[in-house]
Amino acid sequence: MKNSIPNTEKKNNLLKIVDSIYTFYRDGFRGMVLGKKLWTIILIKLLVMFVILKLFFFPNYLNTKFATDEEKANYVIEQITRNALKTK
Repeated sequence: MKNSIPNTEKKNNLLKIVDSIYTFYRDGFRGMVLGKKLWTIILIKLLVMFVILKLFFFPNYLNTKFATDEEKANYVIEQITRNALKTK
């Protein structure tokens, strides 16, 4: 029983710390005026960069050139090892 008391206290302290950090950020984001607009802009930019640009500028090369997973794997291995041998 004596060993369970310090572990419980450690867990409670950890929960208090996590709760205080969460509360700090929650209240900080609630109080932002300009920050909310900036975060919205950042999220829109990330959406454009990772979703829209991927769809239009980075087609799925392996699916267009190879039919099976084995062919794709062989091509990738060949490209990686060829490039590794060039750098030596």
